[in-house]
Amino acid sequence: MKIHEYQGKEILRRFGVAVPEGHVAFTVDEAVQAAEKLGGGTVVVKAQIHAGGRGKGGGVKVVKGLDEVKETAGQILGMQLVTHQTGPEGKEVKRLLIEQGMDIQKEFYAGLTLDRENALDTFMVSTEGGVEIEKVAAETPEKIVKIGVDPGFGLQMFQARQLAFALGLEGKAVGKAAKFFIALYRAYVEMDASLAEINPLVLTGDGDVIALDAKMNFDDNALYRHKDVVELRDLDEEDPFEVEAGKYDLNYIKLDGNVGCMVNGAGLAMSTMDIIKLSGGEPANFLDVGGVANAETVKNGFKIILMDEAVKAVLINVFGGIVRCDRIAQGVIDALSDETLEVNVPVVVRLEGTNADIAREMLKDAPIDFIVATSLKDAAEKVVAAAKGE
Repeated sequence: MKIHEYQGKEILRRFGVAVPEGHVAFTVDEAVQAAEKLGGGTVVVKAQIHAGGRGKGGGVKVVKGLDEVKETAGQILGMQLVTHQTGPEGKEVKRLLIEQGMDIQKEFYAGLTLDRENALDTFMVSTEGGVEIEKVAAETPEKIVKIGVDPGFGLQMFQARQLAFALGLEGKAVGKAAKFFIALYRAYVEMDASLAEINPLVLTGDGDVIALDAKMNFDDNALYRHKDVVELRDLDEEDPFEVEAGKYDLNYIKLDGNVGCMVNGAGLAMSTMDIIKLSGGEPANFLDVGGVANAETVKNGFKIILMDEAVKAVLINVFGGIVRCDRIAQGVIDALSDETLEVNVPVVVRLEGTNADIAREMLKDAPIDFIVATSLKDAAEKVVAAAKGE
């Protein structure tokens, strides 16, 4: 789960992480009022969307005076902000962060996430602040310093100071940065975050170390422990297909193709998408319906898939291990026979496992015109042809 920058900063502030003073605004008038609270001098007007690169897209502006705040807020609110992370369609800006201007001397990068290769939460810093960390990693990886953190001990002060020294900090700034890193680590761990990223982290003219930006993502499996975080969820920033799928506990990710996929098991789902591409098609989604493909699950899965107007054919690819194939077949037949479900695209079904032969006969005898496949390769070729209208 993702949250907005201003929400992330509110959480970080609770843990003692230094962040600028700022206020959220949903209207131009609220933006002006927020600027007044900050003294009405130099402030930063920042678009709040779940994507990076907002500054390059025109979503972050430094302004002086209330008149400029009003004009800039009017320009950014409601704009379709396009960045390298939003895709060409962009995202509509519905809220702003009005934040105090800072005397920036240097910009850095700091981030925490799980390094799966080393099985450790890893703290990363770089002198290349304000630049996409992916670009730094690709072009100048030597400028990223990493420290793995033992979960039994947490981030130690000597490690925090190592990170500060890696940024070239000196004097009192070293202690302030070390304190910042310890607080950021605490927030990351105690909030069950999957990512805590500060880009840029800045050194001010007064020698303070402050999070000028903040990005926090959270482990969905731990959200039951953080009801306050769940309340921060902004459904307008999420894919509507994925939001709908979440209501039925379906694992769905929208893709760019025209072949809808309904599969049980993440590994099989990935293999199914691969073979569709190898057969000349493009998958429209990843959809894992889990171990039980009953009538209700299939019906809900079809509702999600058919919400995507790009879908021209659907492949149901299920392995009957825990549940017999004949029961799965009956569930598919019952679901697609439901009058509330309008299916107007070809449906290819491939079932393999216990009682697969019986299941194929059931599908062939069903009142619905299924296209029955005998193998994964056969299923992929048939659904790609159906999607092309062949």
